[in-house]
Amino acid sequence: MKLLFVGTNPENTGAATHFVALARAMAQAGHQVESIVSRQGLIGEGMAAAHVPVFPGKFRNAFDLRGYSAVLRRIAHFRPDWLVGNFGKEYWPLIACGRLTGTPVALFRHRNPRMSRLSEYGVPRLAQRFIAVSDFARNAYLNRGVPPELVHISYNPVDTNLFRSDLGRRAQVRREFGIPEDAIVMGYAGRMHGGKGVTQLMQAANAAMAIEPRLHVLWVGNGPEENVVHGMAEQGGAPTRHHFTGWVNDTARYYGAFSFLAFPSVELETFGRVAIEAQACGVPVLGSRIGGVPETMEDGVTGQLLEPGNIEDWCNAILAMCDPSLCRRMGIAARVFVMEHFSNAAVARDFEWLLRFGSEPMHGFHQAAT
Repeated sequence: MKLLFVGTNPENTGAATHFVALARAMAQAGHQVESIVSRQGLIGEGMAAAHVPVFPGKFRNAFDLRGYSAVLRRIAHFRPDWLVGNFGKEYWPLIACGRLTGTPVALFRHRNPRMSRLSEYGVPRLAQRFIAVSDFARNAYLNRGVPPELVHISYNPVDTNLFRSDLGRRAQVRREFGIPEDAIVMGYAGRMHGGKGVTQLMQAANAAMAIEPRLHVLWVGNGPEENVVHGMAEQGGAPTRHHFTGWVNDTARYYGAFSFLAFPSVELETFGRVAIEAQACGVPVLGSRIGGVPETMEDGVTGQLLEPGNIEDWCNAILAMCDPSLCRRMGIAARVFVMEHFSNAAVARDFEWLLRFGSEPMHGFHQAAT
């Protein structure tokens, strides 16, 4: 199958990461993949690193003739079986290019906010595949009146060769931050802002640290609440056991240093890529029972789902995860879970089926854990 991925936004977001990961997965599965992207930012760099041919292009808006020209030229030369898009401002241009050339179009929708009335009605009906990234996201569109047969699901893939357990990397990261090898390390990876629940997590962590002296926290990322989180660490009674990386471009090397991951969002998450990346590394997850997060894990098996923002529940769960045997058992199950449902091979297989047959395969994992 020949696939032309078009994503000209020079952004560093979860949607951009998904776009690159899917292109890589389809190329690894033996499909011919090319891309029209901005050379700047995560997408251009990621496509080049994945050895997906990159052709420059940009849609500044839905009427940008230079964007149309780049796509139509590539269609004429490459003759793709499908156009694959990921970003709202490119939906209508790709639908138009597809209609002009007879090329079917698959469009992903990552965000919860509503599209315009015209787009909400027209895009799912005019694209040959309109795809949500979780069952939670799909249900949001069904609730807005989009017919069920028009909204499909394709999950984020994770490269399990890149995201895997690595004892050498684990030891190296812990040495860098002065974390004892026998410490229990709760990890956080992501933006530090209110919706991510970082202040509530800090309160729960400080309470747990007062009880469990082996507990450390490794905070990977930055954001507008970064100074607040730093201040809470200083005042929480165990400042030397909080460790901060700041912004990092490569999170893969840090997951292995975690004993378990905390994913404490208090605002809706469409999916939760960080959870599947951590589990791919054999790291269990404490996650908020909110939005699409429950679809990324198996409650009680690969981690535990908790009430968002409930500091007492989170503190108790953190203390329970300080049992190394529990972490090991859940970590093994987590890796198996990701390999079956979210690995590049699994997602590429299901995405090919979706494009060819217009429905998800029966073995797809489209249920929210309860």
